[in-house]
Amino acid sequence: MSGFPTNVLAATDGSPQAHLALQMAVDLSSRTGAELHVVHVGELAAMYHPEMRGYAYRHEASEQEARRLLDEESARLRAAGVDVAKAHLRMGRADVEIIELAEELGADVIVVGSRGLGGIRRALVGSVSDSIVHHAHCPVLVVRKKDARGDPEGRG
Repeated sequence: MSGFPTNVLAATDGSPQAHLALQMAVDLSSRTGAELHVVHVGELAAMYHPEMRGYAYRHEASEQEARRLLDEESARLRAAGVDVAKAHLRMGRADVEIIELAEELGADVIVVGSRGLGGIRRALVGSVSDSIVHHAHCPVLVVRKKDARGDPEGRG
């Protein structure tokens, strides 16, 4: 990225941290005149085999729920007067899908929220934002919510 970004990709999962990240992405895109793209990645339930009984129904239900969340976030932004260039729905692993979309769009910056998991928990369950930071082709802005004491991880 050279100079101001022209293409901002903001990821959302509907969490409070994602709402803060969206606010930051909106501010960044409005200040720089960049296009704002929003993405939500629906998770696919772990299945042993695609022909497993009920798989198609579960996949469809997951995709519908993901679409509902993305539509609600996009509508909320548009109701606030935010110009969303496009809302993108992806299904799969969040970090992989966000990085791939950012590359497809030629995003200059990716904005994501972080739950601020502690080190042990992060090692066990992984961190989407960590993975994006380490594998993205462009800068990544990670937005974290502070607790009442100002500690971003709530450790006091």
